[in-house]
Amino acid sequence: MKNAADNAWPAHGGRIAPLLARFGLPADHPVVDFSANLNPLGPPAWLSDWLAGAVDSLTRYPDPDGTQARLAIARHEDVSPERVMVTHGGIEAIELAAAAHAGGRALIVAPTFGEYAMACRRHGLDVRTLISRGADFEPDIAELEAAMADAELLFLCRPNNPTGSLIARERVERLLARGRGTRTTLVVDEAFVDFVDGDARLTPLLAEYDNLWLLRSMTKWFDVPGLRLGYLLAAPDTLDRLRGWRAPWSVNALAEALVEPLLDDVDYLAATRRWLAGQRRVPEDVRALGFTVPQTHANFFLLHGGAGIETMFEFLLRRGILARHTHNFPGLEGRWLRLALREEDDNARLLDALADWRGRR
Repeated sequence: MKNAADNAWPAHGGRIAPLLARFGLPADHPVVDFSANLNPLGPPAWLSDWLAGAVDSLTRYPDPDGTQARLAIARHEDVSPERVMVTHGGIEAIELAAAAHAGGRALIVAPTFGEYAMACRRHGLDVRTLISRGADFEPDIAELEAAMADAELLFLCRPNNPTGSLIARERVERLLARGRGTRTTLVVDEAFVDFVDGDARLTPLLAEYDNLWLLRSMTKWFDVPGLRLGYLLAAPDTLDRLRGWRAPWSVNALAEALVEPLLDDVDYLAATRRWLAGQRRVPEDVRALGFTVPQTHANFFLLHGGAGIETMFEFLLRRGILARHTHNFPGLEGRWLRLALREEDDNARLLDALADWRGRR
């Protein structure tokens, strides 16, 4: 098996071309992308016309404070606008968190999104990684509490990418209380929280804990990853301080102007909820085929493939299914695949391919 350092394995999902080349497949090989955790319904239907009518906004500088976008997010989250910062995707918020703690010590619960560690290292933080190895990748809270004594910054992903696990609100509160004593900031990345059944957001905790930062992404839910649009929720004085580290006009005018109409599209919200409700069964269907699939609260799931994972990856790719490898997720050792939930026909195609794989073993 190729190791994680092999640059033929892309660092993120959605990178089809290098994987087709890796396995000797033509560039026009038809593929359904299960590697990127995006809403398969596509962007809202009105978006194309909206963009065509928004060309004039490109002749003006964006509002550096994102005032209208902040107001829309504040209404959506039921917080004051002073607690909102619009960001150039979730990545800018991750970079700001690392920049604000430059030269310090960071704690990361893995397996998880690799950009946390990369941002920390770019800003000179010493990074300690704690691996969650339980059946459903639940972190050991007592171990975390002990490790926080030596960390100014703790990254948590909720629900976690790539495992889909969801650390309970009570456990996060326990870590926040501990963080008050250790002076540790908890950065909780809730990029996929909209895909969780029920309201799992930690927004109400902001009023009680100044050491809580919440990261949100709008690109997954609305399927606009090229737009780069997210936001950070935190204490007002924290956001005032962070403005000193961010680049001017980091969020473009189109992204800022789209926040309000996206959040106001209740029909798109309802359609996505209906799709999710209909496809939640897919991980259980995969388990029924005999695969190990941990419990997931997100719009994706892990599948254990063991030592033959690269052969399995290639088998699926030749069947027109692109999975997400896990070579660059510490704690998974590349022996798992991450698969997104898609529309019913695509999910049925995945199940057929997995059944065929089991049949040939």
